[in-house]
Amino acid sequence: MAAPARRRRSAPTRRPATRSRTRTVRRRTRGPATGRLAVGGSFLVIAVAVARAHPVATGVLTALALTAAVVVLLVRTGRLPLPARPTAARADLTHGIAAYQHMTGTQFEHAIADLARRDPAVRSATVSGGANDRALDVLLRLTDGRRIAVQCKRYAPSNRVGAPVIYAVYGTYRAYHRCDQALIVTTSTFTPAAQRANAELDRPLRLVDGRALGRWAGGGRPPWGA
Repeated sequence: MAAPARRRRSAPTRRPATRSRTRTVRRRTRGPATGRLAVGGSFLVIAVAVARAHPVATGVLTALALTAAVVVLLVRTGRLPLPARPTAARADLTHGIAAYQHMTGTQFEHAIADLARRDPAVRSATVSGGANDRALDVLLRLTDGRRIAVQCKRYAPSNRVGAPVIYAVYGTYRAYHRCDQALIVTTSTFTPAAQRANAELDRPLRLVDGRALGRWAGGGRPPWGA
């Protein structure tokens, strides 16, 4: 009889080396953490030494750092608004005046009326310019009851407003238009004779040249509020 066949022993299964891998990961994570602790401890020791050697300077720097942190926190939470940047109209007055200079006379009168309506103190702004306007282009009625006569002169920079315009407005704004105040708005400037004539009046007019008009259009105070 043949001998019975021997059974082959199966190779023992190897268990995954989870423990060794876990130990390796722990060692790797402990390394950077230990290094950070060591660096932090060194900085702490240095900070304490500096504070002992220079207590006044350390106190000042600490106060500045706390103040900066509080300011940053207030800005991020919206409790401390940052100052607004200047608008384009304020930054470039020349561009605003150039836009007015490219208008027609009638368009300029309506633009001044629209500019006046921005002021909450203005109840109405009526354009009344024309051939027989008697030196009145825009009539303003304020909430306090005042009436203001506005004469608009859209001139080129080389064409300045002269003294005859001063006398024409002064002679009609009270007697004919029954206004309390009058102003002349121009994209140009006023001649020295016009400025002298206005200064000699018992109630001088408000003269708004191109630069003053640019500031007004850029958000400045209106001429009757200055």
